[in-house]
Amino acid sequence: MHAAVTGAAGAAVISIREVTVRFGGILALDGVGFDIIAGEILGLIGPNGAGKTTLFNCLSRLYTPTSGDIEFEGESILGLEPHRIAGLGIGRTFQNVAAFSNLSVRDNIRVGGHSATVGDPITDAFRLGRARRERAKIDRTAQDLIDWLDLGEVAELPVAGLPFGWQKRVEMARALATEPKLLLLDEPAAGLNHDEVEALGDLIRRVRDERGVTVLLVEHHMSLVMSVSDRVVVMNFGRKIAEGPPAAVQQNPEVVAAYLGGGE
Repeated sequence: MHAAVTGAAGAAVISIREVTVRFGGILALDGVGFDIIAGEILGLIGPNGAGKTTLFNCLSRLYTPTSGDIEFEGESILGLEPHRIAGLGIGRTFQNVAAFSNLSVRDNIRVGGHSATVGDPITDAFRLGRARRERAKIDRTAQDLIDWLDLGEVAELPVAGLPFGWQKRVEMARALATEPKLLLLDEPAAGLNHDEVEALGDLIRRVRDERGVTVLLVEHHMSLVMSVSDRVVVMNFGRKIAEGPPAAVQQNPEVVAAYLGGGE
């Protein structure tokens, strides 16, 4: 059994409050605000240049907003260093696969598991009791995810030699190994074929339903977003222009205008 990791029903896992980001004279985000509710899949969409990646990088603490706040479970994260985010309970994948290509699938997943453990240099160096227990936990987590994602046949192979779709699955496993409460998916469908995108949609639902992880999905693939999301937030030119159920958002005149009637 997988332990569900969720907040109270209806509670906001993360709250984005009037976030503004300026790069010199460029206004990348203009007072963006919305909540992500525990247990939901929230899709974040918008044309190129809308500000999605900038907001994503604020959530990951790669960027610091010029003004506004981001609260995770009621506490601001803006004072935290980027390496503290995973330990807080926020996992992330990247549009371009960021795996350790020469390491095996298993070892890549184990790397993710390290951020969910507690240790110190002395304990780790001398392999004291706690270090051995933490290592065993990492190994169990890796095997659990290998089984759950059907990676057994490639578990000992280097990631570099795997087809792109498999590499994406390994990156998902590594993110899940951090035991996140919130998973940030950065264009996971990029580079996938039709069948792989359909399988990805099923996997995103399973991440939420079977592992109890809240999901923020940033994606250009409209059919994927609309089929898996409970709610959708739409951005354009750094502003939020719509928020709501997929069917309502698709019919919003401002959204239609932003995409000029385009799809994916």
